[in-house]
Amino acid sequence: MPITPFLNGARFDPETKRVLGVAFEMTCIALRAEGSDDLVKQAIATKIIDLARAGERNPDLLCEQVLKDIRGQEV
Repeated sequence: MPITPFLNGARFDPETKRVLGVAFEMTCIALRAEGSDDLVKQAIATKIIDLARAGERNPDLLCEQVLKDIRGQEV
């Protein structure tokens, strides 16, 4: 599941886009959001993109942080 449709003009080099896509897919699978509507996927992508803009490039850490953020909001 590519993150590209959710970049909304954000520019990253090809390797970073690949990493973001991996993190996006991992997060969607962890949240069972593969079949969710685009608003859910956009929220996930936005969090990943924000973390990447802050410098994070590890897909495992990107996924983990998004999961923490989302699960923290559910409490």
